[in-house]
Amino acid sequence: MNTIETEHVVIRSVAVSEMENNVYLITAKETGSQVLIDAADDIDAISDLVTAGAADTEAQPQLRAIITTHQHWDHIRALPAASAKYPEAMTIAGADDAAAIAEAEGVEIAHSVDHLDVGDFGGFVLQAIGLRGHTLGSIALLLRDGGRTILFSGDSLFPGGPGKTWSSEDFTSLMDDLEERVFTELPDDTLVLPGHGASTTVGEERPKLGEWRERGW
Repeated sequence: MNTIETEHVVIRSVAVSEMENNVYLITAKETGSQVLIDAADDIDAISDLVTAGAADTEAQPQLRAIITTHQHWDHIRALPAASAKYPEAMTIAGADDAAAIAEAEGVEIAHSVDHLDVGDFGGFVLQAIGLRGHTLGSIALLLRDGGRTILFSGDSLFPGGPGKTWSSEDFTSLMDDLEERVFTELPDDTLVLPGHGASTTVGEERPKLGEWRERGW
């Protein structure tokens, strides 16, 4: 289990399943409000993550939301179990992936979001960044806190390149969104926390954009 601390929140993460999916939990230190990002698999590991997060606040912890970055099966396998275990947590996903998630797992998405939608979770704010290409409704989640900028990128951005796409059109769409909505808008010290594997920064990846374009999908 990994931990990142900013001025007002603590971010804990655990890797689950044979796909090594990263599950993230944000806990507000002052209010106890929590958000889980990607209930990918292994409800026991997710429960342990939420329990550990309770130690990061002196307030009564409450899981306010479960946010899914995109519809792919490896990111939603534990969503039914997590929704049942934490019924007070609102299920949230990108508008263009919400129906597919509900159909695949039988969990209704209570709130769908579009690019630049903002959610105030009582102690921290998350902004949805639409990154179309890996799936049509893929979203990243932007957290700004105490001088830190952190992007939970799902499977849209990794160290070394964009996420997998299945056509040249999807690749172009994802690259366009990454350039316009991430690399143009966010500072180099933005920490990128992807859906699998190690973290990176916007500054580390910025010089590679031309190489990615040339490489293609």
